Amino acid sequence: MTDSVAVHPMVSPWGRFGLYSFFIDAPEPAIVDTGIASSPAQGMIPALEKLGRRIEDVRWILLTHGHIDHIGGAFALWELTGRRAQVVIHEADAPLLRSRRAHVDEYLSGRAQYLLDPDGEAQLTAATNAVISGEMEPTLLVRGGETISLGGDVTVSVHAIPGHTPGSVAYVVDGQNDVFVGDAVQVHGAANGFPGFVDPAGYRSSLQFLCDEIRPQRLYLGHPYRRADGAPYGVELDAGQAREALQESLEIEARVQNAAFGCLAAGLQDTDSPYSPFARVAEDLGYAGDPTLEPSPFFTTLHGYRTALDHSPSNHLPEDEEISTHG
Repeated sequence: MTDSVAVHPMVSPWGRFGLYSFFIDAPEPAIVDTGIASSPAQGMIPALEKLGRRIEDVRWILLTHGHIDHIGGAFALWELTGRRAQVVIHEADAPLLRSRRAHVDEYLSGRAQYLLDPDGEAQLTAATNAVISGEMEPTLLVRGGETISLGGDVTVSVHAIPGHTPGSVAYVVDGQNDVFVGDAVQVHGAANGFPGFVDPAGYRSSLQFLCDEIRPQRLYLGHPYRRADGAPYGVELDAGQAREALQESLEIEARVQNAAFGCLAAGLQDTDSPYSPFARVAEDLGYAGDPTLEPSPFFTTLHGYRTALDHSPSNHLPEDEEISTHG
């Protein structure tokens, strides 16, 4: 690529979260992640108008993963492009684009086991109906290793970075090494102050891959993730900030892993603590956040370590487990 391509963050508010999408101003314009149902009309259209661009001209919708605050606006955005944009997602997260119910099933099979909220299923069902603009079939499934042309000499390479979700991907603008990772780099987490991932080994390996192989020149995050003191990073990090955030994410995961292993080795204890049965983890880490606030990363992550231990042949938490090729 000879000429640099501009990237513009776009924000849409939603409750406690700032939902970020990114406009890649290429010959075939792309938007990375779509916020919720209202985001295209209320966030993207005004932002693009300020840039002298039109939402109708967007030709690529690149989804980093399948969570509702990243795919909720995909159908609405696709409609606004006259259904001409290509909608891209990893095959492992595609069910979350195809079906609202898939989000509820994911909740019930994971963190719902610990939240013990009799209204949780109904509340999440209502939320998916409200914030996902429509169920749809993606137009392009990826696995990692693909190259997408955005017209002219602009290409984007796709890399599988599982951990936060099974189908999390990084999109890299070739030649300038702008890297879009959605929520795959958690540092200390966002509004809940705890990193969230379903696959500890995958998360750790993906962070190391981003550090060692991708080495972003600019790193674009899905939310303003937090440092140890609670101060947020921005969502557009330069090379130095990217290295810091990736290294800090690895260090935090190691601490969470040690606390999780100690808790699981001692045996889970059901108590009156809101962190039960992982109260020992919260105590060891000094975590005092509300673990019940959706998306409940505390329970999502600890369930991930518990699942890893249950599936380990030696019944020990895997530390250096290899995962599939990043591509």
